[in-house]
Amino acid sequence: MKIFINCLTVLALVFFLAPLCMSAEPLKLYAAGSLKAALGDVTASYEKIYNVKVATKFGPSGLLRKAIEDGETADVFASADMTHPEKLASGGWGDRVVQFTRNQLCVLAQPEIEINTENLLSILLNEKIRVGTSTPKADPSGDYAWELFKRAEKIKEGSFAILSAKALQLTGGPDSEKAPEGKNPYGWVMSEKKADVFLTYCTNAVLAQKEVPTLKIIKINEALSIGADYGLIVRKGASTEASQLAEYILSPEGQKILGGYGFEPIAIQK
Repeated sequence: MKIFINCLTVLALVFFLAPLCMSAEPLKLYAAGSLKAALGDVTASYEKIYNVKVATKFGPSGLLRKAIEDGETADVFASADMTHPEKLASGGWGDRVVQFTRNQLCVLAQPEIEINTENLLSILLNEKIRVGTSTPKADPSGDYAWELFKRAEKIKEGSFAILSAKALQLTGGPDSEKAPEGKNPYGWVMSEKKADVFLTYCTNAVLAQKEVPTLKIIKINEALSIGADYGLIVRKGASTEASQLAEYILSPEGQKILGGYGFEPIAIQK
Protein backbone atom coordinates (compact mmCIF):
# COMPACT_ATOMS: atom_id res chain seq x y z
CA MET A 1 0.00 0.00 0.00
CA LYS A 2 1.45 3.35 -1.02
CA ILE A 3 0.42 6.83 0.10
CA PHE A 4 0.57 9.61 -2.46
CA ILE A 5 0.40 12.75 -0.33
CA ASN A 6 1.15 14.97 -3.36
CA CYS A 7 -2.35 14.19 -4.61
CA LEU A 8 -3.73 16.18 -1.69
CA THR A 9 -3.01 19.45 -3.44
CA VAL A 10 -5.14 18.37 -6.38
CA LEU A 11 -7.88 17.23 -4.02
CA ALA A 12 -7.79 20.54 -2.20
CA LEU A 13 -8.12 22.45 -5.47
CA VAL A 14 -11.19 20.43 -6.41
CA PHE A 15 -12.86 21.08 -3.08
CA PHE A 16 -11.83 24.60 -2.24
CA LEU A 17 -10.42 26.67 -5.08
CA ALA A 18 -12.85 29.25 -6.43
CA PRO A 19 -12.56 32.69 -8.03
CA LEU A 20 -13.29 34.63 -4.86
CA CYS A 21 -12.42 38.18 -3.94
CA MET A 22 -9.21 39.07 -2.11
CA SER A 23 -9.43 40.35 1.48
CA ALA A 24 -7.11 42.60 3.45
CA GLU A 25 -8.61 41.41 6.75
CA PRO A 26 -6.93 38.60 8.71
CA LEU A 27 -8.26 35.15 7.93
CA LYS A 28 -10.43 33.75 10.71
CA LEU A 29 -9.84 30.09 11.49
CA TYR A 30 -12.20 28.41 13.95
CA ALA A 31 -10.89 25.01 15.04
CA ALA A 32 -11.41 22.25 17.59
CA GLY A 33 -9.51 22.68 20.84
CA SER A 34 -7.65 19.41 20.26
CA LEU A 35 -6.05 21.07 17.21
CA LYS A 36 -4.73 24.12 19.05
CA ALA A 37 -1.06 23.15 19.18
CA ALA A 38 -0.94 21.47 15.77
CA LEU A 39 -2.90 24.06 13.79
CA GLY A 40 -1.10 26.79 15.68
CA ASP A 41 2.08 25.55 14.01
CA VAL A 42 0.33 25.01 10.66
CA THR A 43 -0.99 28.58 10.59
CA ALA A 44 2.38 29.99 11.67
CA SER A 45 4.01 28.17 8.77
CA TYR A 46 1.28 29.34 6.38
CA GLU A 47 1.67 32.97 7.52
CA LYS A 48 5.42 32.83 6.95
CA ILE A 49 5.13 31.36 3.45
CA TYR A 50 2.19 33.41 2.15
CA ASN A 51 2.49 36.58 4.25
CA VAL A 52 -1.17 36.33 5.25
CA LYS A 53 -2.30 36.93 8.83
CA VAL A 54 -4.51 34.29 10.45
CA ALA A 55 -6.65 34.95 13.53
CA THR A 56 -7.56 31.74 15.35
CA LYS A 57 -10.29 30.70 17.77
CA PHE A 58 -10.12 27.25 19.36
CA GLY A 59 -12.79 25.49 21.37
CA PRO A 60 -15.32 22.64 21.41
CA SER A 61 -16.48 22.05 17.84
CA GLY A 62 -20.18 22.09 18.70
CA LEU A 63 -19.91 25.44 20.47
CA LEU A 64 -17.90 26.90 17.59
CA ARG A 65 -20.49 25.70 15.08
CA LYS A 66 -23.25 27.29 17.15
CA ALA A 67 -21.27 30.56 17.35
CA ILE A 68 -21.02 30.58 13.56
CA GLU A 69 -24.75 29.88 13.24
CA ASP A 70 -25.41 32.73 15.67
CA GLY A 71 -23.54 35.18 13.44
CA GLU A 72 -19.83 35.01 14.23
CA THR A 73 -17.73 35.20 11.09
CA ALA A 74 -15.20 32.46 10.41
CA ASP A 75 -13.53 31.83 7.07
CA VAL A 76 -12.40 28.25 7.72
CA PHE A 77 -13.82 25.79 10.23
CA ALA A 78 -11.79 22.73 11.27
CA SER A 79 -13.92 20.40 13.39
CA ALA A 80 -13.07 17.33 15.45
CA ASP A 81 -15.87 15.49 13.65
CA MET A 82 -17.67 15.57 10.32
CA THR A 83 -21.15 16.24 11.71
CA HIS A 84 -20.76 19.88 12.75
CA PRO A 85 -19.22 21.13 9.47
CA GLU A 86 -21.70 19.04 7.49
CA LYS A 87 -24.53 20.78 9.35
CA LEU A 88 -23.07 24.13 8.28
CA ALA A 89 -22.78 22.89 4.72
CA SER A 90 -26.40 21.73 4.69
CA GLY A 91 -27.41 25.25 5.71
CA GLY A 92 -25.44 26.80 2.86
CA TRP A 93 -22.56 28.19 4.94
CA GLY A 94 -20.01 26.35 2.80
CA ASP A 95 -20.02 24.08 -0.20
CA ARG A 96 -18.27 20.92 0.86
CA VAL A 97 -16.68 19.17 3.84
CA VAL A 98 -13.37 17.37 3.52
CA GLN A 99 -11.82 15.01 6.05
CA PHE A 100 -8.33 16.32 6.76
CA THR A 101 -7.03 14.15 9.62
CA ARG A 102 -7.94 11.46 12.16
CA ASN A 103 -7.51 10.99 15.88
CA GLN A 104 -8.17 8.20 18.41
CA LEU A 105 -9.54 8.02 21.93
CA CYS A 106 -7.17 7.13 24.76
CA VAL A 107 -7.56 6.98 28.52
CA LEU A 108 -5.72 9.25 30.93
CA ALA A 109 -5.37 7.68 34.37
CA GLN A 110 -4.12 8.76 37.76
CA PRO A 111 -0.83 7.05 38.71
CA GLU A 112 -2.37 4.99 41.51
CA ILE A 113 -5.04 3.41 39.30
CA GLU A 114 -4.13 -0.14 38.30
CA ILE A 115 -5.35 0.02 34.74
CA ASN A 116 -4.18 -1.37 31.42
CA THR A 117 -5.59 -2.15 27.99
CA GLU A 118 -6.79 -5.59 29.06
CA ASN A 119 -8.68 -4.59 32.23
CA LEU A 120 -9.89 -1.22 30.92
CA LEU A 121 -13.61 -2.02 30.78
CA SER A 122 -13.75 -3.57 34.23
CA ILE A 123 -11.99 -0.51 35.68
CA LEU A 124 -14.38 1.88 33.91
CA LEU A 125 -17.34 -0.08 35.30
CA ASN A 126 -15.95 -0.15 38.84
CA GLU A 127 -18.34 1.88 41.00
CA LYS A 128 -15.43 3.43 42.89
CA ILE A 129 -13.76 4.80 39.75
CA ARG A 130 -14.72 8.31 38.65
CA VAL A 131 -14.83 8.46 34.85
CA GLY A 132 -14.33 11.88 33.27
CA THR A 133 -15.38 12.84 29.75
CA SER A 134 -15.97 15.92 27.70
CA THR A 135 -19.53 17.14 27.07
CA PRO A 136 -21.51 15.34 24.33
CA LYS A 137 -23.08 17.51 21.59
CA ALA A 138 -20.93 20.48 22.58
CA ASP A 139 -17.61 18.67 22.12
CA PRO A 140 -17.16 15.66 19.78
CA SER A 141 -14.75 14.12 22.29
CA GLY A 142 -17.77 13.58 24.53
CA ASP A 143 -19.76 12.09 21.66
CA TYR A 144 -16.91 9.66 20.94
CA ALA A 145 -16.85 8.65 24.62
CA TRP A 146 -20.55 7.77 24.39
CA GLU A 147 -19.80 5.73 21.28
CA LEU A 148 -17.27 3.81 23.35
CA PHE A 149 -19.99 3.20 25.97
CA LYS A 150 -22.20 1.74 23.22
CA ARG A 151 -19.39 -0.58 22.17
CA ALA A 152 -18.96 -1.62 25.80
CA GLU A 153 -22.63 -2.64 25.85
CA LYS A 154 -21.92 -5.21 23.12
CA ILE A 155 -19.19 -6.71 25.28
CA LYS A 156 -21.04 -6.64 28.60
CA GLU A 157 -24.76 -6.06 28.90
CA GLY A 158 -25.65 -3.10 31.08
CA SER A 159 -22.37 -1.27 30.45
CA PHE A 160 -23.93 1.63 28.56
CA ALA A 161 -26.40 2.45 31.33
CA ILE A 162 -23.68 2.31 33.99
CA LEU A 163 -21.10 4.32 32.07
CA SER A 164 -23.43 6.98 30.68
CA ALA A 165 -24.91 7.51 34.15
CA LYS A 166 -21.60 7.77 36.00
CA ALA A 167 -19.62 9.78 33.41
CA LEU A 168 -18.55 13.19 34.72
CA GLN A 169 -18.83 15.73 31.89
CA LEU A 170 -15.95 17.92 33.01
CA THR A 171 -14.80 19.74 29.87
CA GLY A 172 -16.04 21.11 26.57
CA GLY A 173 -19.46 22.36 27.67
CA PRO A 174 -20.71 25.96 27.83
CA ASP A 175 -20.66 25.84 31.63
CA SER A 176 -17.58 23.65 32.12
CA GLU A 177 -15.04 24.91 34.63
CA LYS A 178 -12.15 26.43 32.71
CA ALA A 179 -8.50 25.54 33.26
CA PRO A 180 -6.14 28.40 34.14
CA GLU A 181 -4.72 30.27 31.17
CA GLY A 182 -1.97 28.30 29.45
CA LYS A 183 -2.87 25.00 31.14
CA ASN A 184 -3.90 21.89 29.25
CA PRO A 185 -7.54 21.37 30.32
CA TYR A 186 -7.21 17.59 30.65
CA GLY A 187 -3.94 17.72 32.54
CA TRP A 188 -5.47 20.34 34.82
CA VAL A 189 -8.65 18.30 35.44
CA MET A 190 -6.52 15.32 36.41
CA SER A 191 -4.06 17.35 38.50
CA GLU A 192 -7.05 18.71 40.44
CA LYS A 193 -8.16 15.08 41.06
CA LYS A 194 -11.58 15.68 39.51
CA ALA A 195 -11.54 12.20 37.94
CA ASP A 196 -9.68 8.93 38.31
CA VAL A 197 -9.66 8.26 34.57
CA PHE A 198 -10.53 10.52 31.66
CA LEU A 199 -11.52 9.61 28.10
CA THR A 200 -10.01 12.02 25.58
CA TYR A 201 -8.15 12.11 22.29
CA CYS A 202 -4.73 10.48 22.31
CA THR A 203 -3.21 13.76 21.12
CA ASN A 204 -4.76 15.55 24.13
CA ALA A 205 -3.50 12.82 26.43
CA VAL A 206 0.08 13.30 25.23
CA LEU A 207 -0.10 17.06 25.86
CA ALA A 208 -1.65 16.48 29.29
CA GLN A 209 1.09 14.04 30.25
CA LYS A 210 3.74 16.60 29.29
CA GLU A 211 2.28 18.93 31.91
CA VAL A 212 1.56 16.19 34.47
CA PRO A 213 4.22 13.49 33.89
CA THR A 214 2.78 11.12 36.52
CA LEU A 215 -0.37 10.54 34.48
CA LYS A 216 -0.72 7.25 32.62
CA ILE A 217 -1.89 6.96 29.01
CA ILE A 218 -3.78 3.76 28.27
CA LYS A 219 -4.37 2.54 24.74
CA ILE A 220 -7.92 1.35 24.13
CA ASN A 221 -8.30 -2.17 22.80
CA GLU A 222 -9.72 -2.79 19.33
CA ALA A 223 -13.15 -3.89 20.56
CA LEU A 224 -13.71 -0.52 22.25
CA SER A 225 -11.51 1.71 20.12
CA ILE A 226 -13.07 4.80 18.55
CA GLY A 227 -11.56 6.74 15.67
CA ALA A 228 -12.33 10.43 15.19
CA ASP A 229 -12.63 11.86 11.67
CA TYR A 230 -11.89 15.60 11.47
CA GLY A 231 -13.72 17.73 8.89
CA LEU A 232 -12.72 20.97 7.15
CA ILE A 233 -14.99 23.51 5.45
CA VAL A 234 -14.48 26.97 3.90
CA ARG A 235 -17.16 29.65 4.16
CA LYS A 236 -18.97 30.38 0.91
CA GLY A 237 -17.84 33.79 -0.34
CA ALA A 238 -14.63 33.81 1.72
CA SER A 239 -11.43 35.20 0.22
CA THR A 240 -9.08 33.22 -2.01
CA GLU A 241 -6.69 33.13 0.96
CA ALA A 242 -9.23 31.08 2.91
CA SER A 243 -9.19 28.41 0.21
CA GLN A 244 -5.41 28.69 0.17
CA LEU A 245 -5.25 28.05 3.93
CA ALA A 246 -7.49 24.99 3.56
CA GLU A 247 -5.24 23.73 0.79
CA TYR A 248 -2.19 24.23 2.99
CA ILE A 249 -3.74 22.21 5.83
CA LEU A 250 -4.28 19.40 3.30
CA SER A 251 -0.83 19.78 1.73
CA PRO A 252 2.13 17.50 2.51
CA GLU A 253 3.61 20.28 4.66
CA GLY A 254 0.43 20.75 6.69
CA GLN A 255 -0.15 17.03 7.04
CA LYS A 256 3.43 16.54 8.25
CA ILE A 257 2.90 19.09 11.03
CA LEU A 258 -0.34 17.40 12.08
CA GLY A 259 1.42 14.03 12.07
CA GLY A 260 4.07 15.42 14.37
CA TYR A 261 1.38 15.98 17.01
CA GLY A 262 0.07 12.44 16.79
CA PHE A 263 -2.72 13.00 14.28
CA GLU A 264 -3.12 10.52 11.43
CA PRO A 265 -2.37 12.21 8.09
CA ILE A 266 -5.01 11.80 5.40
CA ALA A 267 -3.87 10.85 1.91
CA ILE A 268 -5.11 9.11 -1.20
CA GLN A 269 -4.24 5.44 -1.14
CA LYS A 270 -3.74 3.04 -4.01
